[in-house]
Amino acid sequence: MTRRAGCATVLLMTLVDRSGSAVDTTPAALEHYERGLDAMLRFAEDPDDQLGTAAAEDPAFVLPTVARAYGLLLATERPLARDAEALLDALPAEGAPTPREQAHLAAARALAAGDFTAASRALDVLLVDHPRDALALFAGHQVDFFTGNSANLRDRVARVRTAWPDDDPRTGYVLGMLAFGLEETGLYPQAEEAGRDAVARNPDDVWAIHAVTHTFEMRARVADGLAFLAEHAPAWTAPNYLSVHNHWHRALFLLDRGDVAGVLAHYDDDVFRRGEAELALELLDATALLWRLHLDGVDVGDRWNTLADRWAAKPDVGHYAFNDVHAVMAFVAAGRPGDAARVVTQLRALAVSDESATNRWMTERVGLPVAEAVVAVGEERYDDVVEHLLPVRTRLHEFGGSHAQRDVWQRTLLEAAVRGGQHHLAERLASERVTVAPGSTYNRRALERARAA
Repeated sequence: MTRRAGCATVLLMTLVDRSGSAVDTTPAALEHYERGLDAMLRFAEDPDDQLGTAAAEDPAFVLPTVARAYGLLLATERPLARDAEALLDALPAEGAPTPREQAHLAAARALAAGDFTAASRALDVLLVDHPRDALALFAGHQVDFFTGNSANLRDRVARVRTAWPDDDPRTGYVLGMLAFGLEETGLYPQAEEAGRDAVARNPDDVWAIHAVTHTFEMRARVADGLAFLAEHAPAWTAPNYLSVHNHWHRALFLLDRGDVAGVLAHYDDDVFRRGEAELALELLDATALLWRLHLDGVDVGDRWNTLADRWAAKPDVGHYAFNDVHAVMAFVAAGRPGDAARVVTQLRALAVSDESATNRWMTERVGLPVAEAVVAVGEERYDDVVEHLLPVRTRLHEFGGSHAQRDVWQRTLLEAAVRGGQHHLAERLASERVTVAPGSTYNRRALERARAA
């Protein structure tokens, strides 16, 4: 069996990939694809090297190109989404995709069009018949994260868990994904157990390390979190796409201890990376960390201006609301109300448009109210901050992120209640936090402030 690849003819074989599914390609292309997929599961910085080689070996082999597209799309940046569309559009017509490959193409194209719901559904359906398709599981898990769908973040993995043999080398990565889903649904002991199992199987599984770290963050087990990160530092501090985020988690633990100097050192060296942070996912962490310090009244020097410059260079407003709100935070804290107003104006227009992408709904429901609240913080209109945030505080998950990430706006609401003189509300909010995570220094201090006021 052959097919044309440009000016050359590719000799194909019907092979079985590591998911147990048949693919028509060359042995070399399949081997490079599997290596690239392993790199994606490890959040390694070089999956595109192997995936690109696989695509060059057999340009009509769908899976490597789809995997490359997912990697670009899940970066949540419009220019990279356009690059992903170009990859998908360049697939040669000579190929005859299998139903599984067609499902992947449908999911990737839906994601490129901004329809997170359709992409999620397509991957869910695909995993019914192909429960060991690690690419579908990885992409679906990330879509669930970016849409804040905590139930499916857990259950998508749970539905396929029993199909994975215990001795499969990728089963550990499945457990790491399960751990994060369990954590985001409040099942912290089970999440810690699954995550530790995943790390024992694959010490370089930085997603599982991150999941266990989340369990400590949510339970305010600061000492345990710092010790766990120190124990596994060789893995998560090595170059990978999650290194910045795990450094951010370590900085949160230091912040709860009151180690402001340590937090700023982490920001400079590891989160903002001495000015090398460029990706929106990195700028999110940098912004959320500085905003917590901003709420505490910490002077961070010129860091806000430098960070705001990075956000201003992004042509992405209206692509992903979670990013847009962080940009507004940076502009407000940097004292650049014009830039903040520009973003909010675009979000208002998007919220009332006939745009069909998932992000329009996310913006209307959550992104715009939160952005309006952030602007009100900058103008010291604290009653307006409460008015914007209080109605949406229980549905913040609808525009993505994790509980730990979204806590920055819960803290903003609490701080606004204190500064605005709504002391009873502040005490109730602080009581909620202390009851859920009594070990947090921040929570105890917030309750003391509210009571004193």
